[in-house]
Amino acid sequence: MRHTIDEVRNILYGGKQLTITDAEYQTVNESYTFLKRFAEDKVIYGINTGFGPMAQWRIDDKYLKDLQYNIIRSHSTGAGEPLEDRYVRAAMIARLGSFLQGKSGIHTEAIDLLTAFINRSIIPFVPKHGSVGASGDLVQLAHIALCLIGEGKVHYRGEWRKTGEVLQECGLEPIHIHIREGLSATNGTSVMTGIGMVNQLDAENLLRMAVLTSVWMNEVASSFDDLMAAPLNEYRRHAGQIYIAEEMRRIAAGSKCLQKREHELYDNGHSGEKVFEHKVQAYYSLRCTPQILGPIYETLQNSRRVLEEELNAASDNPIVDPVTKNVYHGGNFHGDYISLEEDKVKIVLVRLTMTAERQLNYLFHDRINGILPPFLNKGVLGLNYGMQACQFTATSTTAESQTLAMPNYVHSIPNNNDNQDIVSMGTNTAELCKQVIDNAYQVMAILMMALAQAVDCLGIADRLAPATRAEYDAIRRLTPTIVEDTPFYEDIEAIIQYLRNKA
Repeated sequence: MRHTIDEVRNILYGGKQLTITDAEYQTVNESYTFLKRFAEDKVIYGINTGFGPMAQWRIDDKYLKDLQYNIIRSHSTGAGEPLEDRYVRAAMIARLGSFLQGKSGIHTEAIDLLTAFINRSIIPFVPKHGSVGASGDLVQLAHIALCLIGEGKVHYRGEWRKTGEVLQECGLEPIHIHIREGLSATNGTSVMTGIGMVNQLDAENLLRMAVLTSVWMNEVASSFDDLMAAPLNEYRRHAGQIYIAEEMRRIAAGSKCLQKREHELYDNGHSGEKVFEHKVQAYYSLRCTPQILGPIYETLQNSRRVLEEELNAASDNPIVDPVTKNVYHGGNFHGDYISLEEDKVKIVLVRLTMTAERQLNYLFHDRINGILPPFLNKGVLGLNYGMQACQFTATSTTAESQTLAMPNYVHSIPNNNDNQDIVSMGTNTAELCKQVIDNAYQVMAILMMALAQAVDCLGIADRLAPATRAEYDAIRRLTPTIVEDTPFYEDIEAIIQYLRNKA
């Protein structure tokens, strides 16, 4: 079976239980049965040899199970704060997706316990720091594996508890080592893939919001609607731009705020005017949104494809293949695909954030927009400040994201006695992308609050398109119109959570 990111969304956010088909069980069992027979009297990395630079040492048969436990325990060396539950849960889904390819040679009891962890939200302690993204996410996956053997700690029902206690409470048994469960559980790209899948859902959500706010911005500015016209955007040929323009037209349907250029400027009614009161063309952050958001859409389409390939890929080493009756040694654990895509996602989301920040500046700058009070201040100018200080937060956050936009894919530090002489840093990249996403939500929340305030300043709520009016109403249920000075931080956080829940 091929699994999708939409299935992952339904499990993470929709309450859907993950199920394993009989065919998937059979595939896993065939791989295990083949490896058990094949491994007799052969030298196979990670089964009867040491790991990494120590692969040159053969392990005595009486220590083979100890070898598997040792890689789990010895590599549980992560540091820092734990990853949030949804990222660990997504990582476990990705690890399960790799196991279900039937190329890992593991026993089905590992499938059962991992599935139970996912469905019951038993979340292993996985620190943020530890992966170099080659041999996959060894350290962070080791923390997951540590819990699968009944050790370490898990987050369960809001508490950090000893894994063994939770397993006993839930009527579950730790996995046993049969042949190579230790190496299989720790070797692969599942943590970076899990973080990447959550990032993908958030990034797609932010893009949807950016398209909507761009229409809303143009409504506030009473822009001419030909910026989203089908012929204009189709002549550029790019599929992403065409799609964004189409979405903008859909959202804008029914708006009474947007103007028709053919009615206002093409009817010869302005032939005697030397200076036009209304801008003939809007600022780039308003007018060029199909051209700015189009490449973002195409980038996210590609990252979704790569992540789904990784979700359905064997990222283990060695690869146990009952089809060709062989065990292949290679580097399917290397995280370059994810690292590069998360860098690209990170970069385009910084661009999205920059655009939102510039749109916010348009709303706050009365000498630019010419129709709104400074900082959307509905109080007494000078005495009250409106949303002035909100811009500091948005600008600061955007600046941080611009720094984070620098590519991480090109960073590599050899380690592991130079066995890992070039590494992907894929999990670090996914983590940096996550930070950019968090920042984007903050800026987007401030922008949406400002847009609602701008609508109130102009009194145009009834003229908005139904789609933007619905968002205006949603924001107003969370935060009132601002007149007197008030702390904003709780309102901003409420809008952030509202936007995140849309993912």
